[in-house]
Amino acid sequence: MTRVPLVLASASPARYRTLRRAGVDPEVIVSGVDEDAALEEAEARYGVLAPEDVALTLARVKCEAVVASEDPDALVLGCDSVLELDGRVYGKPADAEVATQRWRLMRGSSGTLHTGHWVVDNRDHGTGATLGATASTVVHFAELSDAEIDAYVATGEPLHVAGAFTVDGLGGPYVTAVEGDYHSVVGVSLPLLRELLAELGVAWHELRS
Repeated sequence: MTRVPLVLASASPARYRTLRRAGVDPEVIVSGVDEDAALEEAEARYGVLAPEDVALTLARVKCEAVVASEDPDALVLGCDSVLELDGRVYGKPADAEVATQRWRLMRGSSGTLHTGHWVVDNRDHGTGATLGATASTVVHFAELSDAEIDAYVATGEPLHVAGAFTVDGLGGPYVTAVEGDYHSVVGVSLPLLRELLAELGVAWHELRS
């Protein structure tokens, strides 16, 4: 059986690792999209976006940018995650001060991590179809002390991830519960991706090495 090639339009090591552990070996092509500009353009066209639509819009823009610039003979997957907390949307914190302030809001609370997925069938003999969906998972955070927050921010990890936390890394001890798909919190929902691929007529096992 010939493996169906997959391109991951994301620089996230966590997404790459998640796919690899599930038996998929994607080629990584980073889009280089200006996320702020992409959101401004989308909101100028459609109005204020719901948090789940922010994630889906960014996933689509990343995916389509890679298709347009590289034209890979493959399925192309774009992903993006944002954290919804008290009705506001948060991505990666700009600096350590912002990350610290964010965690003081998050501690002892819960938020919803939205991960958008967008797939384009760009294979030479594929369908040319494009579709996407968002996985939303509730995350509960521990009641951290100021010292714990300072120590975690000092590791630098919160600056590189949506919502300023990981569940599969140094931030794991500070997440008390997850309601929904664990993998979507890491960065890519394997069950949702399987469903999207099925709509394209591709079975999950056809991606495996």
